[in-house]
Amino acid sequence: MNKMAKNLGLYLILIVLVVSLVNAFLTPSQNAQEMASLTYSEFIKSAESGQIEKVSIEENLVKGTAKDGKLFKTYVLDAGPLAQELVKMGVAVEFIPPQKAPWWAGMMTSLFPTLLLIGAWIFILYNMQGGGSKVMNFAKSKAKVFIDNRPKVTFKDVAGCDEAKEELQEVIEYLRDPERFARLGANVPKGVLLLGPPGTGKTLLARASAGEADVPFFSISGSDFVEMFVGVGAARVRDLFEQARKMQPSIVFIDELDAVGRQRGAGLGGGHDEREQTLNQMLVEMDGFDASTGIILIAATNRPDILDPALLRPGRFDRHIVVDKPDWKGRQAILEVHSKDKKLEDSVNLDIIARRTTGFVGADLANLVNEAALLAARNGRKALSMSDFEEAIDRVIAGPERKSRLINAKEKEIIAFHESGHALVARLIPGCDPVHKISIIPRGHMALGYTLQLPEEDRFLISRNELIDRICVLLGGRVAEEITQGDITTGAQNDLERATQLARQMVTEFGMSEKLGPMTLGRKQHEVFLGRDIVDDRNYSDEVAFAIDQEMRAIIDGCHSKVKTLLSENFDLLHKVTRSLLEREILEGEDLETLIAGGELLPLINHEKEKAETASSEQSAIEGETGNNPSDDSGGFQPEPAV
Repeated sequence: MNKMAKNLGLYLILIVLVVSLVNAFLTPSQNAQEMASLTYSEFIKSAESGQIEKVSIEENLVKGTAKDGKLFKTYVLDAGPLAQELVKMGVAVEFIPPQKAPWWAGMMTSLFPTLLLIGAWIFILYNMQGGGSKVMNFAKSKAKVFIDNRPKVTFKDVAGCDEAKEELQEVIEYLRDPERFARLGANVPKGVLLLGPPGTGKTLLARASAGEADVPFFSISGSDFVEMFVGVGAARVRDLFEQARKMQPSIVFIDELDAVGRQRGAGLGGGHDEREQTLNQMLVEMDGFDASTGIILIAATNRPDILDPALLRPGRFDRHIVVDKPDWKGRQAILEVHSKDKKLEDSVNLDIIARRTTGFVGADLANLVNEAALLAARNGRKALSMSDFEEAIDRVIAGPERKSRLINAKEKEIIAFHESGHALVARLIPGCDPVHKISIIPRGHMALGYTLQLPEEDRFLISRNELIDRICVLLGGRVAEEITQGDITTGAQNDLERATQLARQMVTEFGMSEKLGPMTLGRKQHEVFLGRDIVDDRNYSDEVAFAIDQEMRAIIDGCHSKVKTLLSENFDLLHKVTRSLLEREILEGEDLETLIAGGELLPLINHEKEKAETASSEQSAIEGETGNNPSDDSGGFQPEPAV
């Protein structure tokens, strides 16, 4: 228990003791002998018969002593006439003036409920704030201060963002040797804003900056400034910068800056709320009249589009560092960082894994290596193999296998034709990304099967023909169902959604429509208060909208006709790939190439099946009976449900 908790408890105990003492002094003491209560008529009768020796009168209370020594009491309405009658009867009468309590005792008695309520309120506030060192500590900053216990992470532990490390290294060098910059008249940036998608390593870069710089480091989240009490956010900002000034040179890191730095004037209640007061105070602290040169502010956000422009101007956040998704070499470096403390088999090639994880960010790659380690431990291996990484990639992209989902033979056949259609279209159209794997094993929440294409290199520009090819690949599954089953299913819902979205973007955003020309149609309205794009502003006429629909339909219909012709010409190959997929459930890219080249795949070795057949044969030999053959001779189109 800290000092304030002890003081609070001591004050409450003192209040209770004082009130108890006041009540004790104000309460008349009782005689040891029991005092009997008489009715007024009994009291008058006893007085007239001469049985009462003396009485004492205090307001309406009459206490007396009988001649036999017994004590009694009674109550009267008017003691004046009664006293005169008692004197005539020979009874000794004594009037006792009313006793008044001290003024302070009455004040304490009347204030006790109020003091009790105040004490309870302070106690509740104290618990709400997590038991800080002071009762009224909710105006204090919640920043974690690292001085001698700075994070052990350094720039050597950060990979895949070399440019960002170079930018931050300059700030670290200034904090280590500010005179070197001052001699040249150079001013280091006051604020560094780290921008980028989630999981790219913005917070990790800030931790590495703390590990590299030999200065105090303050870390806080943007949401820690906002509180239920008005004015607390601004007070916490003042307290944070006041602490940083006392320890300057220092680094202040604010994670998720968009929680407090959103654009002002976007609130539904008039624009003057608690968050805006906090932001105003931050703007003043960063570049006010009392400007400090020894404080470097680092902030991270993945929503720079909603930040207030005053935060982004030079003098506040001077330097904007983009921490983007890593390229192939960056992914390889990240994989090396996360796998350096794990035992890998000689067959593991991180270069191949990096090429197969296009679009993965640092957090995805860390999760990938961890999933591979879990799979290796689950399978009882002593080192991570390439198959563990392959399975981990599938788990990260499509989710874990759903072996418990039972699918009947007919649906399994339709799924196999669907995925074979995707794979064949992707393989037969020149320029498409290579097919890496085809699977009809259910994964994740809704995926009954998937076809995985992995690009050979990172791409930053996509041509119109490449977009058309992508739409063709998306329609390959639906067309395969049409020409093989004579019917269509709901399995192509996500494919159609993505194909339609691509076609709309080609027409309205990329200017790839010959009829409408190089125009961008429609404006997105950015609702800053809600934090995302919620509506498209239709800035075109109904005639243009009709033309957009026609162009989209023309693109989709053209791709559909192209895919239908392609799969019809390769109908036998489609059945061949489907049969192999039904038999194996998973086909690698090399297997697909073998089938297209006219070759045959090696027989699938099923050790569990061999064990079952051997056991059945032994049992039949013992009993002298012939066992049933569990194999299926339906040509692969009626397989047993996957369990």
